[in-house]
Amino acid sequence: MRFDHVSFGYEKDKLVLKDFTLDVPPGKKVALVGPSGSGKSTIASLLMRFFDVSSGAISIDGINVKEMSLNSLRNNVGIVLQESFLFSGTIEDNIRYGREEATHEEVVAAAKMANAHDFIMDSPKGYYSQVGENGVMLSGGQKQRLAIARAILKNPSVLVLDEATSALDTMSEAVVQEALDKLMENRTTVIIAHRLSTVRNSDLICVLKDGVVEEQGSHAELLMKDGLYRELYAMQLRDHNNVKSDLFSVGESSGLHGSAASTKG
Repeated sequence: MRFDHVSFGYEKDKLVLKDFTLDVPPGKKVALVGPSGSGKSTIASLLMRFFDVSSGAISIDGINVKEMSLNSLRNNVGIVLQESFLFSGTIEDNIRYGREEATHEEVVAAAKMANAHDFIMDSPKGYYSQVGENGVMLSGGQKQRLAIARAILKNPSVLVLDEATSALDTMSEAVVQEALDKLMENRTTVIIAHRLSTVRNSDLICVLKDGVVEEQGSHAELLMKDGLYRELYAMQLRDHNNVKSDLFSVGESSGLHGSAASTKG
């Protein structure tokens, strides 16, 4: 997959992406990171052709996405969003939306890979339980695992993860991340993330700022540079340590640090 000198603006005279070029080798994981408004999610929207590029080209296996039918493109590209859409219906219907002709056995296999089977079987009617409008009957982590099961069933050649775990609590994130790791195996993946701890194992990290590529490299390589990635990583690490310090102080003042406060979540 290749983004070749791509520029785009939602307004004619205000570009969000400026001459963006990136090669994503088959089967590799590439992460897009950067401050809010740097253009990360716009790249996913252009890949899915929710919008078309202002200039430049996006290609998959050497074919310009503009030359593909929307149906063909979206069959080849799977996406898991921060807030995945579920429609009113059964759990099985929502998973099968990834490939409507799939058998029940294939749906179950996908759910198992997505770490969703156990909570599904604990539901009143198993795979035939209703999820409610936009999954109102489910937790955030459960909805994400159904979205991942849907993507596994679809079996796309290219996968886009757009802040797929950022809205989850720590426990849910761990379970969902394990499911995502299975989904990403041997699959070309673009990971859009604000939380840098989720992209450390990417083959390549592309750092964006104001719609321009600021720097590229592995996690280790970027930490060695005195650049934006190192600055963002240090900031998040400091914030994380401050939160842990604050939690410890609360536990200490409550007399909990020797018991419940020391329990691992």
